[in-house]
Amino acid sequence: MPSIEQRVAAAAEAALGRDKSVSPLDVFGGLGWVTANHEDRWRQGRDAYLLPLEALRPGKLAGVLDALRRWAESRGFQPSETAYVSATRDRRPLRFLAAAGEDVECALRTHWISPDLTETQRERVVERQNRPPDLLVIMPLKDWTCTDCGVEGGDLLVMEDAGPLCLTCADLDHLVLLPAGDATLTRRAKKASGLSAVVVQWNRSRKRYQRRGILVEDGALEQAEASCLADEEVRRRQRERGRERRARQDAELTSRMVAEIAGCSPAARSHAPKRSPRTPRCGGAAASGGARRDERSTRLRSRPRSSPRCGTRTRPTTSC
Repeated sequence: MPSIEQRVAAAAEAALGRDKSVSPLDVFGGLGWVTANHEDRWRQGRDAYLLPLEALRPGKLAGVLDALRRWAESRGFQPSETAYVSATRDRRPLRFLAAAGEDVECALRTHWISPDLTETQRERVVERQNRPPDLLVIMPLKDWTCTDCGVEGGDLLVMEDAGPLCLTCADLDHLVLLPAGDATLTRRAKKASGLSAVVVQWNRSRKRYQRRGILVEDGALEQAEASCLADEEVRRRQRERGRERRARQDAELTSRMVAEIAGCSPAARSHAPKRSPRTPRCGGAAASGGARRDERSTRLRSRPRSSPRCGTRTRPTTSC
């Protein structure tokens, strides 16, 4: 069984392949301690603390943090403390544990950035990590009532500690809904809007929230639509060139794989496991066995019925 050092190193390497930095949350996810649903609830402000970490022994948590620090320092990674804030309107700071000291919270907030990045790339990574999360607006599935004004029902709500709020009470009623589906339009509208929020809905089959669109300012949406119409032809040609490039890459990959398989097939055949010496019941063996069974069943059916033995009772027959 691998040690905690090896498990932490494997989780850190996997996280480093996805991003150019490693955080304790990435390691906890790789170890299976924290799931995506737990992290989403914590980041959205619905849980005051990261509940799976509360169930761990302090010594076990400290051992993982020390193993991560040793792994990062041995490879020359640079530490960067990241601010974790909630996706609520107040943007309150998030805490990992209820009774942890400031040194433990600081270690949990520390991200380790790869030394292979340039100074500009490192600044970009740090800026992305410290960027506050998007405001969250929920598309409800059940009836609800605003806890502030008492209005019943509505297409969208904002969940606060006291309960759900309508968009008017949350000061988001001036935003318009842009449904998901057009990535370019969504990206440009969000960039042009001074205030935006992500709209999600609970998926009962998958047991998690799924993105349904964003709320942006009306002027930003009109600006993004005009920008998309202006370069629609250019983006269409780019998509066509991208499809052609991927088709060529697929053909080249297929030809290389065929050549590799053809080159290594003799060796593969020589190292292939030999067939079991047991002869399967097929061909003549199965046919002869079936013929013997058919002959025996025919002989039994054609045997004349014998008379009752002495001392045996026979059922009397009744005539109509």
